[in-house]
Amino acid sequence: MDELMTKDPVPLRRAALGDLPGTIARPDYDAAHLSPGIVHIGVGNFHRAHQAWYLHRLMQQGLARDWAIVGAGVRPDDAAMRDRLRAQDCLTTLIELGPDHSKAEVCGSMIDFLPVEPDNAALIAQMADPAIRIVSLTVTEGGYFVNPATGAFDPGHPDIAHDAANPATPRTAFGAIVAALRLRRDAGAGPFTVQSCDNLRGNGAITRDAVVGLARLGDPDLGDWIAAHCTFPNSMVDCIVPATGPAEIAAVRALGVDDAAPVTHENFRQWVIEDAFCAGRPDWDKVGATFSDNVHDYETMKIRILNAGHQVLANAGELLGVATIADCMAHPQIRPFWRRVEQDEIVPHVVPVPDMAPADYADLIETRFANPNIRDTTRRVAFDGSSRHAGFVLPVLREALAADAPVDGIALVEALWARMCAGTREDGSKIAANDPHWDALRAAAVAARDTPASWLAQTSIYGDLGQAPRFADAFDRWLRMIWDQGTAAALEAYARS
Repeated sequence: MDELMTKDPVPLRRAALGDLPGTIARPDYDAAHLSPGIVHIGVGNFHRAHQAWYLHRLMQQGLARDWAIVGAGVRPDDAAMRDRLRAQDCLTTLIELGPDHSKAEVCGSMIDFLPVEPDNAALIAQMADPAIRIVSLTVTEGGYFVNPATGAFDPGHPDIAHDAANPATPRTAFGAIVAALRLRRDAGAGPFTVQSCDNLRGNGAITRDAVVGLARLGDPDLGDWIAAHCTFPNSMVDCIVPATGPAEIAAVRALGVDDAAPVTHENFRQWVIEDAFCAGRPDWDKVGATFSDNVHDYETMKIRILNAGHQVLANAGELLGVATIADCMAHPQIRPFWRRVEQDEIVPHVVPVPDMAPADYADLIETRFANPNIRDTTRRVAFDGSSRHAGFVLPVLREALAADAPVDGIALVEALWARMCAGTREDGSKIAANDPHWDALRAAAVAARDTPASWLAQTSIYGDLGQAPRFADAFDRWLRMIWDQGTAAALEAYARS
């Protein structure tokens, strides 16, 4: 390491892969011998540490070299990622951080990144190419135009209405997909698979509803063609991947690589996929993925125990000024709170999957969350609570109420979120906007300080749950205690109850 620090880091380029330090694994395949088969929309850290890595491992075995990834984005801020990645030939340094080890490798399964354009013309043209057989997405849980209270596709969203009225110049990923499928149908080029890789229960079904629903708004016949010929496999994806900041840039430079977009990740990955691919697929199972007809149970276990568990931690951590998820797990009040909510109020509503009982999975997640080398910020995990609470936490609450099971801890989780959305920590410091609907959330949170029911009156999030007396009464009690006595007092009271 000392020797590396005395040298300039090697710029990450395909032509310079041979100059990288010997401790860093790198592709042994030539990009000139790769051809595209996948367009991926939403090239963030998770995609590069997860789906792109699985494909990279296949390519390292001499397989799937006609399935290379072409990256894409539909948001203006995706252009900055495109610039960074194209400047380094779309390579990424992945740094695995275990509790007691680290290692690095360069992933090369992406070969291009399309221009980011308001009308998505380049994206539509690429997806219309018959060589593209899969279009995959990581566009966040809130990017599927789902009404959080009903779980159904929202055809009234302004961006969906725009795309239905302007099918040749769409704003959204789904509008671009529909436009490309129209071109393919008309040219006789055949369908492609649309594969969601986001943390949504039934992500394939949700994606199908968005694509088919949007198509039918403007062209019912096209919608019927897509429904009949395209496939939308459900999947469960899992790997903790923090955001990249100055510390990660410095870490990769210390390893001897000049990478403008490195990714750190934990030493765990899982990918369970429904085998429903209308135009073929890579053999991801040869590098550790699982094809299963039982994706629903896998994704329910993961979304409830891990993703809902993240929300149990993050809002308490924000209020108490605890910087990372690992720090939350080291906190004397937050970790016991997390463990009890998981054991008493989440695990009972999860069924086993092959080789894993829910309680054992919760133990695994506890170990993963506590990894001190994964600096996953509470702010990142708390982002977009309006989607994450609605998608991860509230389905558990609804089942618990129906089963007359305990809900006191989940009510406290929701009260902590309401208190966080008031916009200040308990030390008086400001919590910056952290949700697409922050202004509305903050207004509801401020009103709820005196009238807790004001928070539950957000039917776009809670639906009729705010009318359930056991939950509403517990929420009222916890939120008043948090405002009057503080977060720590509420956590301790729950521990004693």
